[in-house]
Amino acid sequence: MRIVIDALIVISLFFAFAGTVGMLRMPDFFCRMQSSTNIATLGIVGVIIAGIIYSIVYIGDTSMAVKLCVIGLFYILANPVASHALAKGAYKHAGKSVENLKVDQYGEDMVQEDE
Repeated sequence: MRIVIDALIVISLFFAFAGTVGMLRMPDFFCRMQSSTNIATLGIVGVIIAGIIYSIVYIGDTSMAVKLCVIGLFYILANPVASHALAKGAYKHAGKSVENLKVDQYGEDMVQEDE
């Protein structure tokens, strides 16, 4: 069971590393924010699952496992929603930096709403 826990932590480290590289290499704010959301969401899921397994198997404390499940559920639901809200606000207040985007599907939807 210890191998499974270690594998989950390594997978989380991979996602955190890949997201960090993405944040350094991405060209604009929106791409960087997508990478940071991946770090926060995918990087934490493996650690929480590993913590749940560890708390049940090695510690024998199911209350800790339930708390970790609640934290993980909240994290999985709240982080993408918060990132979307930040991206929407940044898009509306970005000004000229939005004009340089290669794909702007959100802007196309805003034009249709104005008509």
